[in-house]
Amino acid sequence: MIKIKNTTLQLFRGDITTLKVDAIVNAANNELWMGGGVAGAIKRRGGQVIEDEAVAKGPIPIGEAVATSAGKLDARYVIHAAGMGMDFRTDEKKIRDSTKNSLLRAEELGIKSIAFPAIGTGVGGFPADEAARIMLLVTREHIKKGTSLEKVIFALYDGETYRAFERKLKEL
Repeated sequence: MIKIKNTTLQLFRGDITTLKVDAIVNAANNELWMGGGVAGAIKRRGGQVIEDEAVAKGPIPIGEAVATSAGKLDARYVIHAAGMGMDFRTDEKKIRDSTKNSLLRAEELGIKSIAFPAIGTGVGGFPADEAARIMLLVTREHIKKGTSLEKVIFALYDGETYRAFERKLKEL
């Protein structure tokens, strides 16, 4: 855990859908269909309403983000970050843009806490070390400009991804 200005960045190992935060970020495709990975877990726990709302707002450009309600989750919103298209491939720019736009949606909603998965590292196959570097740098830059966010959590499901984020967080 580190503190930047008045915002705490912390890591959590486990299921993002169990967190009590204002918003959970969904690692989405640009059509906003919720199939497997983080999206599937969010849909299973939060309900079909989340996908229905998301799809109604899509498709969106890759790198963009939109917010929906959070259904039965212990969150107020789900922010759907389009880190890839329907080819299920991602890259540094897509991860950077989708992280940045998720943070901007959080500001628009005036929320205090948000939880991110490791965007692009599951279905997208992007290396966890690189995703961690990109996401943490974008988040740090966002916070330095001033933010309503008091807590940013990176919820990492597996040990390898958690350790990658832990290493990169120490480098900050």
